[in-house]
Amino acid sequence: MDINKIRQDFPILGEQVNGKDLIYLDTSATSQTPLKVIEAMNDYYREYNSNVHRGVHTLGTKATDAYEKARMNVRSFINAKRFEEIVYTRGTTAAINLVARSFGDLVIESGDEIVVNEMEHHANIVPWQELAKRKGAKLVFIPLEENGTIALDSVKDAISAKTKIVAITHVSNVLGTVNDIKSIAEIAHAHDAYISVDGAQAVPHMAVDVQDLDVDFYAFSGHKMLGPTGIGILYGKAELLDKMEPIEYGGDMIDYVYKTESTWTDLPVKFEAGTPMIAEAVGLNAAIDYINELGIDNIYQHEKELVAYAYDKMSAIEGIEIYGPGKDQRAGLITFNLEGVHPHDLATALDSEGIAVRAGHHCAQPLMKWCKASSTARASFYIYNTIEEIDQFIESLEKTKEFFSYEF
Repeated sequence: MDINKIRQDFPILGEQVNGKDLIYLDTSATSQTPLKVIEAMNDYYREYNSNVHRGVHTLGTKATDAYEKARMNVRSFINAKRFEEIVYTRGTTAAINLVARSFGDLVIESGDEIVVNEMEHHANIVPWQELAKRKGAKLVFIPLEENGTIALDSVKDAISAKTKIVAITHVSNVLGTVNDIKSIAEIAHAHDAYISVDGAQAVPHMAVDVQDLDVDFYAFSGHKMLGPTGIGILYGKAELLDKMEPIEYGGDMIDYVYKTESTWTDLPVKFEAGTPMIAEAVGLNAAIDYINELGIDNIYQHEKELVAYAYDKMSAIEGIEIYGPGKDQRAGLITFNLEGVHPHDLATALDSEGIAVRAGHHCAQPLMKWCKASSTARASFYIYNTIEEIDQFIESLEKTKEFFSYEF
């Protein structure tokens, strides 16, 4: 792949920050957007801006076709069996909340157990905490290994006859750990438990086949995979979604409204109350097309090369601590701390050089406690990043270290 040619598809990469060429190393928070996605959304607003599922006029028909075409594209991208298994949400967080509130309330009873682990984003802990409170259930945590991975023996020990739901991330947004979801799903199902996966950090970067993984639910966001903000996907097995009640009510999701009660329409629209994210679905569709043109395996391989190179360069810096597994076991991100430099100061110093990294607790405070740190810095990579950018990042890290270690 010609990465420099790919970079030309991203207008923002031509911007300057503090007088320096932008080096964007914060894709784990939000990826940048290629021109094809921007143009697709602009075309919707310019040419066929209309509501969906509501009218028979030409604009409404064209908008509905585009909206449902995107759903079919998502179905194919993650290899779901049926388009009815693809539910539009506002993002990963909303998707997980839907599962916890609707399916969780359906299957969890007092005394049941919900299995999670410490590497989870808050979006995959807090909804389960609240479910446990509502139902009198218990949260059970799978312990982490010293290198920030999960051992399957620990999974087997955590899951028991009391387990009803296993909620786990596919890829950690802090450690870069890639969990063996297929094996964990097999263990969960052997105990008649269900598995719900946070796939926000996986779907943009590696091939995901929900049928092969045999997950019951899988959630991800458009804005982390070159698409727009404000749209996400919940995949759920149709037989489970059929049993679930909506948690939002109003237009479009109804079948018939009587004076004192209502009935719901078919999957997946029964979970999509109100005017949906139409332009965002159009943008997500264009993003998936773009990823398919590049090839998800090519994206994965490029990231592996970048993270291995960055890991080696960073490991050579005295006083740096890198969290999580080794370079061959992680996805395309590196979370770290530099001795004597607060992560926020580090991020500010790098920003002065035009380099964008994330600093803070990354919405993963239990994991920060496990890391024995209040906050960390994170550099995350994607298809538009280059070796030359990593070299500039390393040079800026060295300059920052030297500045903060200087005795005035």
